[in-house]
Amino acid sequence: MSVVDHPGNGRGKGAQPHVLRHILIGFFTLAPLWVTWLVLDFLFSLLARTGAPLLRGAARVLRPFSETLADWLLNPTVQYLLAALVTLAGLYAVGLLTSLVLGRRMIAFLERQVGRLPLVQTIYGATKRFLETLRQPPVAGQRVVLISFPSPEMKALGLVTKVMRDPDTGRELAAVYVPTSPNPTSGYIEIVPLDEVVQTDWSMEEAMTFVMTGGTNAPETVRFARPPRDPPA
Repeated sequence: MSVVDHPGNGRGKGAQPHVLRHILIGFFTLAPLWVTWLVLDFLFSLLARTGAPLLRGAARVLRPFSETLADWLLNPTVQYLLAALVTLAGLYAVGLLTSLVLGRRMIAFLERQVGRLPLVQTIYGATKRFLETLRQPPVAGQRVVLISFPSPEMKALGLVTKVMRDPDTGRELAAVYVPTSPNPTSGYIEIVPLDEVVQTDWSMEEAMTFVMTGGTNAPETVRFARPPRDPPA
């Protein structure tokens, strides 16, 4: 019997696609849970690192009165959860304070102090202006747009952050932030003629969901090209 006709060869060839298929099914089943865990773990770790110094300070204060309570506060698991909760409570308190006149005055005072530090002021001021731009209504048309990037045949989702004007031609130009997926905090800044920008009817929440899910969670429709202009009368 030749090697080609050996019964084991057929079984081996058939088993490989079978195993690979189930491996892929398992991967696509667990991948969303894994990504969700990574995002939550990153957020909780960030919150925990922010609140951990407060818990360590509280443990030092409580140690003369209760060794057990101090050690409990320094337990890694307890510290992880409590530090995240303390940070969230702090963010809520800052948000509540900001809604009050006294709180706004205190924040304005702190911002003036930060403004005296050249490098810190540059980073803080640029970040604040960017976030305020996204919170405010768009300058012209919709905030969420499509632009031809990285090639004329392809479209990229972008956020209009500012509208400028070319002093030589008078043409309006849009500064468009193109976020990367799945992390929208990094991306590209493109300057595009405003008349070449494709307006969408997507909200900021829909745009961020689209980016963070790799395009799988998107509205059913999107305008891919600009509507034709009416011919001049």
